[in-house]
Amino acid sequence: MKTQDPKEAVKHLETAVKRRIPGGQLYLAQAYNDLYQFENAIKCYEDYINELSKRKKPTEEAEALLKKAKTNFRMLKGVEKVCIIDSFVVDKQHFLNAYKISSESGKLFMYNTFFQTDKEAKATVYKTELGNKIYYSEIQANGKYNIFGSNKIQDEWSKGEALSGNFDQAGNSNYPYVLTDGITLYYAADGENSMGGYDIFVTRYNTESNSYLTPENIGMPFNSPYNDYMYVIDEFNNLGWFASDRYQPAGKVCIYVFVPNQTKQVYNYESMDPARVIHLAQIHSVKETWYDKNLVADAKVRLQTAFSEKPQIERSYDFEFVIDDQKTYHQLSDFKSAKAKGLFVQYRQSEKDLKQQQHKLRGLRAQYARMNDEKEKAKLAPAILDLEARVLNFTNEVKQMAVTIRNTEKEN
Repeated sequence: MKTQDPKEAVKHLETAVKRRIPGGQLYLAQAYNDLYQFENAIKCYEDYINELSKRKKPTEEAEALLKKAKTNFRMLKGVEKVCIIDSFVVDKQHFLNAYKISSESGKLFMYNTFFQTDKEAKATVYKTELGNKIYYSEIQANGKYNIFGSNKIQDEWSKGEALSGNFDQAGNSNYPYVLTDGITLYYAADGENSMGGYDIFVTRYNTESNSYLTPENIGMPFNSPYNDYMYVIDEFNNLGWFASDRYQPAGKVCIYVFVPNQTKQVYNYESMDPARVIHLAQIHSVKETWYDKNLVADAKVRLQTAFSEKPQIERSYDFEFVIDDQKTYHQLSDFKSAKAKGLFVQYRQSEKDLKQQQHKLRGLRAQYARMNDEKEKAKLAPAILDLEARVLNFTNEVKQMAVTIRNTEKEN
């Protein structure tokens, strides 16, 4: 069981329980839990607790494990229906190298690489697209990791401040990632609300209270009784990424790539074969999750494009905006006109929105080119023509915004 082969362990542990070997029920329950046989695990934990009670032994630890098994069983009844398009096993030490996300989604670093330190730190750093804020995890005096935020002031990073909110302080909070809205935070924690090891959680920043809301466990198939972490949504490429060491040898981790759902959809547990639900929850096979072949085909094209793109060169400035032949601005503080600065912030958002629309258009064109059914092509054609017109108008609007910003700045 300790070598991550619970299936092989179960038959021996079942024999141990039949022979009433002390502790057998505890280990059998844990093996059942690792195999997603949560009902069996619950029964074993209950028997183990009864046995402890008869011997007047402490039951608190076993009761905590029982509570977790019951939570895991509830999660199994709500496995998210998600297309996982690919997976690949990499070295855990350099696992971030496998994440190929767009520059619009920010950048990921290992803690030691970003802070140029040699201290032992199993942690990561996320830097926003503008490069003016980072989120990272750092080990504390109590030996636990906590998540911090830091802002870039001129060329210096401010002292990191621990994020305020209802984070599980009993365990580690690590591997942060923030969506482009600047509000939604994904991270991993291994406290009492996790299935086992690290689980992925989501929370949102409440501007009224200046703190984060109570985190939610995002459930299966993303989380498992093993370590699951570094959940990233690349909104520009419409691809999601996360890491898991489920059923992996020491030093290895599996990176899964999936298509993010706009709204959460779950499988109907009551109407399905329990073994199939468990397979889907475990990600027994990525192909079992392919409920929409077109969705998978389009996502694979986007993934291939992401892998083929050259890595972005790290810049020492936030952006490059030409004012005239003599002036090029690289950060917001370069603007002399407050009005022009405000317009530029809007321009940056519009520029990002335009890129997303252009990317969507390329995806629709690629989908159209792969179609063999003329009727299906005829259905898709109007959507492409409409989006082409909107992209053209949006492009002209963005160009005009740039002209207005330049003129406004020069008037200052």
